[in-house]
Amino acid sequence: MKSNDRAQTSQHIEAMQEPPELHDAIIMMVDDEPLMLEVLELYLYDEGYRNFIAVDQSTEAVEIIQREKPDILFLDINMPEVDGFDILQAIRSNQETQHLAVIVLTSATDSATKLIALKLGATDFLEKPIDSSEMALRLRNTLSVKAYQDRLAYYDGLTGLPNRTLFLNRVHSAVAHAQRTDSAVAVMNVSMDRFQNINDSLGPLAGDSILKQAAGRLQGVIRALDTPDQGGREGLSGSVARIGGDEFSVLLPGLVDGEQIVEVSNQILATMEEAYVFEGKEIYSTASIGVARFPVDSNEIELLVNHAAAANELAKQKGRNNCQFYTAEISARANARQSLEADLYHALERQEIQLQYQPQVEAQSGKVIGMESLVRWFHPERGLVPPEQFIPLAEENGLIVELGEWVIQEACRQTRAWQQQGLGNLAVAVNVSPRQVRQDGLPRIIQDACTSSELDPRFLVVELTEGLVMEDVSNTKKLLHELKEIGVSISIDDFGTGYSSLAYLQRFPFDELKIDRSFVTGIPASRDDIAIVKALVAMAHSLGLRVVAEGVETREQQVFLRYLNCEALQGYFFSPALAGRDFREFARNNLAATASN
Repeated sequence: MKSNDRAQTSQHIEAMQEPPELHDAIIMMVDDEPLMLEVLELYLYDEGYRNFIAVDQSTEAVEIIQREKPDILFLDINMPEVDGFDILQAIRSNQETQHLAVIVLTSATDSATKLIALKLGATDFLEKPIDSSEMALRLRNTLSVKAYQDRLAYYDGLTGLPNRTLFLNRVHSAVAHAQRTDSAVAVMNVSMDRFQNINDSLGPLAGDSILKQAAGRLQGVIRALDTPDQGGREGLSGSVARIGGDEFSVLLPGLVDGEQIVEVSNQILATMEEAYVFEGKEIYSTASIGVARFPVDSNEIELLVNHAAAANELAKQKGRNNCQFYTAEISARANARQSLEADLYHALERQEIQLQYQPQVEAQSGKVIGMESLVRWFHPERGLVPPEQFIPLAEENGLIVELGEWVIQEACRQTRAWQQQGLGNLAVAVNVSPRQVRQDGLPRIIQDACTSSELDPRFLVVELTEGLVMEDVSNTKKLLHELKEIGVSISIDDFGTGYSSLAYLQRFPFDELKIDRSFVTGIPASRDDIAIVKALVAMAHSLGLRVVAEGVETREQQVFLRYLNCEALQGYFFSPALAGRDFREFARNNLAATASN
C-alpha cells in the first residue's frame, strides 16, 4: 500500500465515529493473562468505552456472565482448567446468554481452531497480538449489529419505545434495586380512550399518527421527572413503553407515595386530552390510567404489570379519563370478568344466546304491529346474564360483530316465520352497536339476512342511538343512506337523552323517532315531562317521522300518548319481552281480540 493510501485510510478510520450509546455497552473480557486484560482495557478506554468486567479466572467466567449479563464478550481460547471452547459451549446452551455476542481471542492460526469456535457460536475473531485499530472496528461493528437486533427484538417499530419484553426486564431491574435499597416502584398502565373509534373512522394512518404523538407526550412527562422541580424534590428516572395496541406502560422507580403518583397521573391525563393533529385536522381523545405498586400490591413482576392493567379497566368503567389504584377487589372483579368473557366466546356455539321480543302496539287500535328484538344470554350455571354485563364486554372484545350478525339473521328469520303463520305484517326492530356501525359490511349483512329469510326489508327496523349517530356524522350518514337503498326503516332510539337537535334530525334519513322511557315514566304527573314529550312528538311529526314511545306502564300513559297521536307504544303495560313461543301466543290472542272490536 502506498503511503498516501495509508494516510487516507487512517483519516477515514479516524473520521468514523461510533454512536454515543455504543460506548455505554458492558464489555466483559476473559483471559488468563492479567497483563492482556490491562492492555485490552487500555485500548478500549482510549476508544471511549468505560464499562468493563475483567476476569482472569476462567473457572468463574460462566457464573459472572450469567450474573452480570454483559453486552459483548472478548474470550480467550487457550486457558487452563476451563478453556474458551467450554465457556462458549456453556454460553450457547443457556437460554439467557445464548445470543451473547462473543469475539474470540486466539493466537492460533490454523483453520481447525476457528472452525470449532464457529460451530460453537463465535461471533467474530481477533488474532493475538491484538491490533488496537482492528479491535475497535470489530467491536463497533459487532455492537452495531447487536443494537439493530435489540431494536427489532425489544423496541416498538411504530413509536420507537421499548416493547413489553424490554419493559418487563426494566421492571425486574427496578424491583431488584428496590429490594436491595428498601425502596418502592410504581407501574402505570395508560390506554387511549375509544381509540378503536378513531382507527375505524379515520383509518390506520390517523391511528398510527396519534399513537406516535401520544408516545411523545408520555415521554415528555416522564423526562420532566428526571429534573428536580422548584420545590427541590429529587428527580425520578422513569421509562415509557408501548405494550400493544393503544396501551402504554410507565415505570416509576422509587415512587410509591400516593400524592406524587396522582400528580404524575394528572399531568399525563392533561397532556393526553390536548388536541392531536392529523393532516391539519384536530382529533381529541383522553386516556385511562391504572396504577400498581411494589411492594404494596405484589412482589411478582408479571402480577404487578397485570394489576396495573386491571386498575386501568376500572378507570374505564368509571367513565374513562381518570386514574385508579389497584386493590384486591379489582383483582377479583378482573378474574370474574375474564371468566365471563371466556364463557361468552362459546355462548353462541352452545346456543345459550336467545332472542326475546317486546311487542309494539298501534296506539289507536291496540293491535300488535311489530316487536323489538332483545338479546338474552341464558348461562347453564350463571342463569340469566343481564345484557348490561355482557353487551359492553362483547363490544370491547369484538364479539359484538358476530353476535350482532346472528341477531339480525335470527330476527329476520323469526319475523318472516310469524308472518307466514298468519300473524300479520309484523315489523321487527333490531339494535345495532357502535362497532357494527363502524364495520364496512353492515349493509351486506342486513341484505343477506333479508334475502335468506325472504323477509321484505320494509319490515326490518334498524335502531341507532343518538350518541352513536353523532359519533362520526359523515360516515354514519353514508351508512344510513346505504341502508335506505336496501329498503329498511331507520329508527333513532332513546331520543331526548342526547343531542336532541332538530338540525341533526333533518340531516339523516330517519323514518322513526323513539321517545326514551325516562320521559314516559314521568307522565302525566310531571309537567316538565309532559311538555318535553309534547314537543318531541310535534317535532317528529313535523319532519314526517312516526313516533314510538317506550316504557309505557300505566293506562294513563297510554291514553295521554294516544291523545298525542303517537303511532306505536311499547312497555310493560302491554307486555314484557317474551320468548319466541310466548310472543307467538300473545300476538295470536291480540289478533283475535282486535279483530272482534
